[in-house]
Amino acid sequence: MSNVARSDFNQALQVGRPPNIKNLFPNSQALLVSGKYIDLAMLAKGKSVSIAANGRNIFVIRGALRAAQRANSVLIIEIAKSEGGTGAYCATNYWNMARTVDALCNEMGITVPVAIHADHYGIKNAQDIDIAKTEIPSMFDAGITSIAVDASHMPDDQNLLAAIELAPFIPTWAGLETEVGEIKGKQGLSTKSEALFLIQGLNAHDVFPNWIALNNGTTHGIEASGQGIQVDLTADIHDALVPYKVSGAQHGTSGNSSERLREIVQKTHTTKANVATALQMISWGLEVNDYGNAILDKSGQFIKVKDQGVTEAMWEEMKAHAKAKEWSGGNYKKLNLPFESKLLTQPKGVRDRMAQRVEEFVYTMLIDVLNAKDTAPLAVAQILEAGSYDPGPKADRIENPYEWTREKIVERAKTIESDKGPQGDFDD
Repeated sequence: MSNVARSDFNQALQVGRPPNIKNLFPNSQALLVSGKYIDLAMLAKGKSVSIAANGRNIFVIRGALRAAQRANSVLIIEIAKSEGGTGAYCATNYWNMARTVDALCNEMGITVPVAIHADHYGIKNAQDIDIAKTEIPSMFDAGITSIAVDASHMPDDQNLLAAIELAPFIPTWAGLETEVGEIKGKQGLSTKSEALFLIQGLNAHDVFPNWIALNNGTTHGIEASGQGIQVDLTADIHDALVPYKVSGAQHGTSGNSSERLREIVQKTHTTKANVATALQMISWGLEVNDYGNAILDKSGQFIKVKDQGVTEAMWEEMKAHAKAKEWSGGNYKKLNLPFESKLLTQPKGVRDRMAQRVEEFVYTMLIDVLNAKDTAPLAVAQILEAGSYDPGPKADRIENPYEWTREKIVERAKTIESDKGPQGDFDD
């Protein structure tokens, strides 16, 4: 157990687990909590960021949980809509992720607080909004405790209006993330005016996100250049949002050096960092640099480390499947779904080393890069202080709702100067 008194842990189990979690897992000893408590724990420590590990396979989830326990750190396990929605390319999805995490926590004796986050729940048009009104509740019924409503693919006014329209379908106790600017690398960078427009409009409608994600120069998947996160841009936007008490969520960390990530921790108001592609590659046994970006050989192919990750025979089978499907580079992510069961048939020692490799990487990130050590007791303390699964919003309403009607939102959006970057598919 983390260094939390047994009586405090038991009390946190009783009062800190949201209603959906208690209903699904009435006898569980896993402390699955609202994403709000993860954010609050990082703020309590200060200059601290939680890993949000994309659980593309069960070995990633297992390894990340063990790393968090070792580091005595809170943790977020998440999956994005592209990875785990109705058109998923992973076996882990919005509707089974909580069950997997709960089972692994009980199996391994994980006692640190863990949030179950539906990442990048993408909204691209009016039809998506209608679908979301039944789909989002179904996800919470299945154990989600935090969600990122991502309508950043749409114009600024439609992004804000979609978030307002969907807010009633999200439990008030749940962690909430919003996004401005699609993640496109150096193109279409987010601006201060865009971020303020979104957060101020939400505030006027009593919607208080825990996090805002920006396009601050990074990319999803394999980082193709040295551009990476623009720290000064991020800090400038975060500083402008201070009155609204919203933290930053950093997407696309896999291609950024440890030094740049440390800058994000120290110079911005970030409390959540998504890690996806790096953990997938590490679990498979591919050669990566010190911050998780896959290393390619001279012919542009991934390099398999002997006796690490999957067996050599399994890797050859995975490569053959990818070649037959004409998948290369970042599209190797599509191997997750067809190979999950096959990976589970490998010898126990192989399965163990897959999770162990993830554990070591996540542990190092938590301890040496993100300053997340010993944040688990801080989250428990917050739960006990609140005496509830819901600590309430961080912010108060300071914007006048009469200045943020639908009509005025549309007019205000016309004054925003921004470059959305190129059109295209920028899903994770």
